Amino acid sequence: MQLVVETVDLTKTYDNTTVVNKLNLSIEEGDIFGFLGPNGAGKTTTILMLLGLTEPTSGVARICGYNSTREPLKVKSISGYVPERIGFYEDLTARHNLIYTGRLNALSEETIRKRVDESLDIVGLSEAANQRVQEFSRGMKQRLAIADILIKQPKVAFLDEPTSGIDPEGVKEMLDLIAKIAREQKMTVILSSHQLHQVQQICNRVGILAKGQMVVEGPLDQLGREAFGGGRFRVELQLAETTAALVDCIKRIEGVLSVERSGDLLLVSCLEDLRPQIARAIVDKGGLLIQMKIQSYALEDIYMKYFTEV
Repeated sequence: MQLVVETVDLTKTYDNTTVVNKLNLSIEEGDIFGFLGPNGAGKTTTILMLLGLTEPTSGVARICGYNSTREPLKVKSISGYVPERIGFYEDLTARHNLIYTGRLNALSEETIRKRVDESLDIVGLSEAANQRVQEFSRGMKQRLAIADILIKQPKVAFLDEPTSGIDPEGVKEMLDLIAKIAREQKMTVILSSHQLHQVQQICNRVGILAKGQMVVEGPLDQLGREAFGGGRFRVELQLAETTAALVDCIKRIEGVLSVERSGDLLLVSCLEDLRPQIARAIVDKGGLLIQMKIQSYALEDIYMKYFTEV
């Protein structure tokens, strides 16, 4: 896959304080990447350097191969950014705010009209298009911010706390919207958030930043295995009847490291996902499999384990 976001030893220092320290980050096309860390970890500073809005002290940041420092206009033309504190012209309508964005990006009037209508429809604000933004709720403004970045159809979008201040129903709608846009618009999304359970719902990869350094990065299931399972897969299965013969046949499967009983469940530790082989062995032995799944890990547990070690 093409690398959309890349940093090499990216560093930012303010008044002898290192805010981002030799950060190496790679995000592939199509990823919904959860960028995690406490306040002051360096997340926003990293995003600003990637967007060419502040220069690094050393190191390199690239978006789709463009150097964010040397080619900031190229980077801005293919990137969208929704800051935590979004701002619109409150006395203008939603439509006029988006038209203004289109003109700032030097789009033709015909293209602007088309994209404004499309963007408002995508985020569910078509009926509110001619309302002044000052009449909008926080959730409506967040959706308008998403429409705003869609005007220039970016390849990558940076969303900083996009669900902040929204009620639970609005949060679900926003997360569904982000996932839908990423899929249908083929847009790579970097989601910076403190809401770990929300990140877990839509992100396929995460990176945890602490004190300006990347503590850990990768797919959620991989991080869970590395944090709690020694890098191994853990398969949970339930049988209609657990016999010594069935346990023994599972143990003999190549790649199975151990089989443990936990109540009415069997916990199988293995080097790779061996669910097809396990199911086949149970059926061949005359057993009845009720359920089987890969053990999942809560992002909050993964976060706390790595963060407390920093």
